[in-house]
Amino acid sequence: MPAYHLDLQYNNITYGIDDVNFKEFESCVFNHCDFSQCNFIDVSFLDCTFNNCNFNNSKINHVALRTVFFNHCKIKDVNFAMCDKLIFEIHFTNCILDFSKFYALKMKGTTFINSSLIAVDFMNTDLTEALFDTCDLYRAEFDKAIANKADFRTSRNYTIDPMRTKLKKAQFSLEAVKGLLTKYEIVVQ
Repeated sequence: MPAYHLDLQYNNITYGIDDVNFKEFESCVFNHCDFSQCNFIDVSFLDCTFNNCNFNNSKINHVALRTVFFNHCKIKDVNFAMCDKLIFEIHFTNCILDFSKFYALKMKGTTFINSSLIAVDFMNTDLTEALFDTCDLYRAEFDKAIANKADFRTSRNYTIDPMRTKLKKAQFSLEAVKGLLTKYEIVVQ
């Protein structure tokens, strides 16, 4: 049975490869913690917040993320595709998520605020009603994604093929809409 941790705060901890394995954290806050060496196995985070934490290159395997907030975190090259899909809910503010993968996840209503999403894999991902507020989406991949009612109005550098991505009622700014026309090699000035 996993060790259970409720309503605790963790500060300035560098976790080793299996330090968080087989544990459940509920309503916990992690400040300035380093998870970059972790190989997460059978870990649950429920209503948790991560502030200024480093997850770069960590292995997220069989992890439950249920209403989890990441603020000012480094999360480069992390594959979220193996996360527990039951009640999967995450939100990002001021994070660096470059080269991370969200392949085939249901991420309805996810918020990405002022974050870098360079070359992120959203292939086959359900991003219905997701908010991309002031994000850099350079080379992010949306092939076969569902982005109905998603809000891209303040984001930039995206290239989305409307023939390969569902975009019904998605919102875009007029100046950035050229990212929907890239494949047609149309010059918009």
